[in-house]
Amino acid sequence: MRQAVLVTVAMLAGCASGPPVPDWQDNAKSALDRGTDAYLEGSTRVAEVEFTRARQEIGRTGRLDLMARGELVRCAAQVASLVFEPCAGYEKFKSDAAAPERAYAEYLAGRIASQDVALLPPQHRAVAAASGEGAAASLRSIEDPLSRLVASGVLFQSGRASPATVALAAETASSQGWRRPLLAWLGVQLALAEKGGDSAEAERLRRRIAVAQGAK
Repeated sequence: MRQAVLVTVAMLAGCASGPPVPDWQDNAKSALDRGTDAYLEGSTRVAEVEFTRARQEIGRTGRLDLMARGELVRCAAQVASLVFEPCAGYEKFKSDAAAPERAYAEYLAGRIASQDVALLPPQHRAVAAASGEGAAASLRSIEDPLSRLVASGVLFQSGRASPATVALAAETASSQGWRRPLLAWLGVQLALAEKGGDSAEAERLRRRIAVAQGAK
């Protein structure tokens, strides 16, 4: 349905060719997908249930590195929604995470080292390495909506998000019907409009926010 934020969940156990995919792998992927969608749509209770189910399925393997990978999927959805808080679930398994996961976690926190950029998923490398207008251009080249929102959140957290970046993120969330990140990015746009003294734009954004808040 979408590119994976970090890696496809279907690859949690390696290549999908060869023997049939284990039940836990399909179940974990489905739960992570549903949990991510529910979180982005603003359904916190459903998201919690699905993410818990994903942990249980991955836990069947006893693989601490896979637990770390699964937790980063959830944390990426939070960054996409401008929720910047410690990735507590990942921190429990950080010492067992592989190098790509550790690099991705640093990227989500807005502090990845230049030598680790090559370890990121391909769609995020240009954004991580770019600055100024180059960052905005790299963002526009990301086709997957969720990956684009995650990258937008990283740019915002590191102080590299231009007004155009904020607008692109808002419209990306809007086009997908993802209410949680939409409200977050519209809130940033509103603050920018108010700071710039654009009362007409601020009023338009307030109307958009009211519509999004009332949508059920």
